[in-house]
Amino acid sequence: MNLEKVIFGFFVLLAATLNFGFFIGDIGSAEQHSQYELYAAVVVSLITTVLKFGDRTQIGAVHLATSLVADLQLIAATIVWVYSEHVSASGLDEHAMSSIVSLSGGALLANLVSVVLLVIETVSFHRR
Repeated sequence: MNLEKVIFGFFVLLAATLNFGFFIGDIGSAEQHSQYELYAAVVVSLITTVLKFGDRTQIGAVHLATSLVADLQLIAATIVWVYSEHVSASGLDEHAMSSIVSLSGGALLANLVSVVLLVIETVSFHRR
């Protein structure tokens, strides 16, 4: 067992599950989406991106691209949340919350692609 692969797989799956946990719920309801879960998803996604920097293979490049997309979407969701809660006159209304959840949905799709790539990479490793 390779400890580096275990840590890499752990963070890829944790990023996807945290993102999924935030995404689930009514799209316009702020009570069903925790801000702390969004922040945890951002932090774990950034750690996952750093872990992907060392892989120089083609599949590693796609892994990094998916992680960068997830980071961008989650950071945008966080910016929308902070702006709507602290700057906007209308506050955190249903429209802002649906934008935040939609952005996290895009990040979830990128994280799912990363998980699929991880599974494909693992299956192909056993065939060598």
